[in-house]
Amino acid sequence: MLVFNVQLCWTFRGGSAVFLNFVVTMQKSVDDLAPLEVKFHSLDFRNVLHWKHPQKAVKNLTYFVQYKIYGDKEWTNSEHCQGIRLLECDLSQATSDPREWYYARVRSFSSEEFSSWVLSHRFYPQWETSFSPPQIKVTMTGRIISVQIRPPRTPLRGQKGSRIRVTKLQKLKFRIYLMHNDEVYETDSCSKELVIEGLRPKTTYCLQAMCVTPRSGRKSLRSSSTCISTH
Repeated sequence: MLVFNVQLCWTFRGGSAVFLNFVVTMQKSVDDLAPLEVKFHSLDFRNVLHWKHPQKAVKNLTYFVQYKIYGDKEWTNSEHCQGIRLLECDLSQATSDPREWYYARVRSFSSEEFSSWVLSHRFYPQWETSFSPPQIKVTMTGRIISVQIRPPRTPLRGQKGSRIRVTKLQKLKFRIYLMHNDEVYETDSCSKELVIEGLRPKTTYCLQAMCVTPRSGRKSLRSSSTCISTH
């Protein structure tokens, strides 16, 4: 903080002069240190807040993160994201209800002072998360292919400690692609098991799968190909 003593001289009618002393304060703008582009990225309900260094970043800059549910008055400190040097904070546990709206905010701290808070957009996990492709397990019986579909898992854990699948939090359907040479067949399944019949003998088929959100139509990438031959 810079302080200047300034003496002003005012002259009034009659020739007399009055001198007044003022203290003028100039403070460095804390907004120069505020983080940039604060926003959520979500995959399989792993909800991570990201931001960028300010344009006038200084050495030893650290960051502090808070969050709240939309409508709450009070902010909550993210305990593991106080005084961090990373440019991200995993808020999956704090934002674990996919049907709630959330806000988060970040500020930086230099050796001198805190920056102003920078607010994220309003985040709704159920609409904004993306999904990884499911895994598939394929078995052959004669000319019948059985497909077992394994949805991706969230970072959240159930009572037994295992990570819960995304289908516990979001209704999904699965699109299966059956490929042979230049022929591609596709079908949608709401079940995690699918049986494909009427295949050609002694023929190699390859399969891929993707997750599809029924309401929005959002799609994951396709899984890697799994190939199998009929007898």
